[in-house]
Amino acid sequence: MSSTNVQLDIKGPIAHVTLVTEEGLNVLSAVVLDRLNEALSEVREDKAVRATIIAAKGKVYAAGADIKAMSGFDYDAGRDYSRLGKDTLDAVELLPSVTISAINGAALGGGFELALACDFRVAVRGAKIGLPEVTLGLIPGWAGTIRLPKLVGPARAKRMVLSGVPVKAEEGLTFGLVDEVVESQEELGPRVEEFARSFFSAGPGAVALAKRAMRDGDDVTSFSECFVDGADGHEGMTAFVEKRKAKWMG
Repeated sequence: MSSTNVQLDIKGPIAHVTLVTEEGLNVLSAVVLDRLNEALSEVREDKAVRATIIAAKGKVYAAGADIKAMSGFDYDAGRDYSRLGKDTLDAVELLPSVTISAINGAALGGGFELALACDFRVAVRGAKIGLPEVTLGLIPGWAGTIRLPKLVGPARAKRMVLSGVPVKAEEGLTFGLVDEVVESQEELGPRVEEFARSFFSAGPGAVALAKRAMRDGDDVTSFSECFVDGADGHEGMTAFVEKRKAKWMG
């Protein structure tokens, strides 16, 4: 069983979800995915959270799925594990807050699929990022084959998925795989916090609606909901007319 734990620390508007392993190698076993789901549920229920940072401590961000456990799977077990992982990462994508992956080291396989489920990715220079599953006779099973083409386009995604060859963070920066690169792990935490706070002038309800519109392709419904009672639209427009700072309710 993986000894990876999931720590949750909510400080006002920022939730920190951190993968921690004493041995320094974070593995996303079924147990860890369940723990991650529990943490995400707490974050989702806290209406004060404006940004969620998914980070890690140790040698890597996440080495991926539990290969040792998977080596004994049959069809049904593989389907169950894939569904659990996909549902968990869908829960990351569905969070109403802005989500940022703080990639402190290698993010491979399921580890990178976790990062792909976030809105943004900030990585340390030199961190290896990729989906090497085909080199093990597998494929990405947690929607990586769906999210990656949306992020970098089908041609680049096919090259990464079908070769299994990872790229370094600084190369990924050139084609949108990551959003920012920092020089060291010491810089990563402060920069990600700063990055998260850059979204705080926006209405939290509007951010959630915009995320939903981009995900579902229904901007008409999301736009209309900006005008229901208690939505951010009324306060934002009133503040603009009155030349004052908006007082967001969430």
